[in-house]
Amino acid sequence: MKSIRSPLSCFELPEEKKMSDVKNYSKTLDTIALLRRLEKPKGRVDVILDTDTYNEIDDQFALSYMLRSPEKLNVKAIYAAPFHNEKSNGPADGMEKSYQEILNILELAGRAELKPEVYRGSLRYLPDEETPVDSPAAANLAERAMEYTPDRPLYVVAIGAITNIASAILMNPEIIDRIVVVWLGGNAHNWPDSHEFNLFQDIAAARIVFGCGVALVQLPCSGVVSSFATTGPELEYHLSGKNALCDYLMKTTVSEGLRCSGGQPTWSRVIWDVTAVAWLLDGNFEDDYLVASPIPEYDHHYSFDPTRHLIRYVYHIHRDDLFEDLFRKLSQ
Repeated sequence: MKSIRSPLSCFELPEEKKMSDVKNYSKTLDTIALLRRLEKPKGRVDVILDTDTYNEIDDQFALSYMLRSPEKLNVKAIYAAPFHNEKSNGPADGMEKSYQEILNILELAGRAELKPEVYRGSLRYLPDEETPVDSPAAANLAERAMEYTPDRPLYVVAIGAITNIASAILMNPEIIDRIVVVWLGGNAHNWPDSHEFNLFQDIAAARIVFGCGVALVQLPCSGVVSSFATTGPELEYHLSGKNALCDYLMKTTVSEGLRCSGGQPTWSRVIWDVTAVAWLLDGNFEDDYLVASPIPEYDHHYSFDPTRHLIRYVYHIHRDDLFEDLFRKLSQ
């Protein structure tokens, strides 16, 4: 097959990639090996964060938490994910704003040395389930993951639309058994619908990730992670005056909380994305089990087929234990 060189990296991208290539590759995966990759890792691991950092304050918390957990997480790269809502005029604008916010958080956290490892992601969502969207982030993952093995995978924490990850899989299906994807997205499987921001932005990308056989840990939003909420007084007590990063996170969260509540002083905010980082850490923060991978449908519901491959599904968050660890690390 003729190849073209991406202008964004040295990785050779195939001129055409079919979803059938991904499906055919996934059929060869060893189920026992998949189950091993779905176990929580022991020891320090290499990790990548894929984040729509400018979308909500929870992304900034998640990135900061990851940076403050070096005993477990060796951050190799950070990818800016696209998003489109009232904070952006389209996916490309959302991605660029997220890219700039990542750099801002790295500066505040004293980790400016990671700036060369921040990559811009997709400018648009997938047009279908067969065509990847080239970007520095997707090309980097398609190449970088080849340095890992099924026994020593690269962990990819995704906390936005999963466009970059799906594109990398389409570019190079061989990475499927070399990565573990921890994704915050969708709603609880017993929720009335799956109409959730990270999922509905790019359903095609989600269908690829849920269907290809990659080791996947899902943290559902409504019905599970929605319990992980905090308030202004709690943030002020634990973060105010501790350091520049804490002050920025607190100020931004309070501003966002008041804006979203219409000025109501008793607001609360769910810090969704921290839970995806927490799954990799050594602590009693979450409960999960194995389930057959659901099928995200375009009508914002799941379909279920018990014969599909297994994923790990988080069903409960230990809210107080996780916030204690988060506040302790951020205030260091």
